[in-house]
Amino acid sequence: MPASKSNQSSSKESAPTQSRKRGEKVTPGNLFVLTGPSGVGKNTIIDRVLSEAGGLVESVSVTTRNQRDGERDGVEYFFTDRESFEKMRAHNHFIESAEFAGNYYGTPRNWVEQRLKEGLDVVLVIEVQGAKQVKMHFPDAILIFLAPPSIHELEKRLRGRATEPEDVIAMRLDKAGQELKERDVFHYEVVNEDVDQAVNNVLAIVYAERCRIKP
Repeated sequence: MPASKSNQSSSKESAPTQSRKRGEKVTPGNLFVLTGPSGVGKNTIIDRVLSEAGGLVESVSVTTRNQRDGERDGVEYFFTDRESFEKMRAHNHFIESAEFAGNYYGTPRNWVEQRLKEGLDVVLVIEVQGAKQVKMHFPDAILIFLAPPSIHELEKRLRGRATEPEDVIAMRLDKAGQELKERDVFHYEVVNEDVDQAVNNVLAIVYAERCRIKP
């Protein structure tokens, strides 16, 4: 399930890149994927990265779940019904999609491709299975795995939330163990032991990929 889109990303979306300001031909942006086990701190990290790295936006996912108080259609999510979602999926409108807790979630292909054409970098905050789908459709995507210092530290963080029953925590820990075995799918691993260091490491990846010489 993708994390809810942060407010910082919407404020960055209209920011022009330097090449657009100069009137030069726009170089397509990079597609980043950030994933990791539940409770590892993906939202905390990506919110900081979005606030510091100009020209980077977080993708807005399509979902069939009910809209919550304070959520804005097209900002946190694009809200739709199951029938419409299934039609969109049948017509290949998603880069990746998944079902979580009885609701569908998907990354809209057109939204992402348009931002990339505008020269913006786009980041998807999704799960491992979704990252695999993205890798198939976008082989040039840069995949980042956010890992906990240890499974014991992850368990401590999940219990520290005090928001979920024991069976849900056990389910998340079991899934985390499986996800940690799939780190070789990704290009980079960032261990979130210290938030500031993890943010700096993700920012370093973003900046390094912008400097990469591409054919």
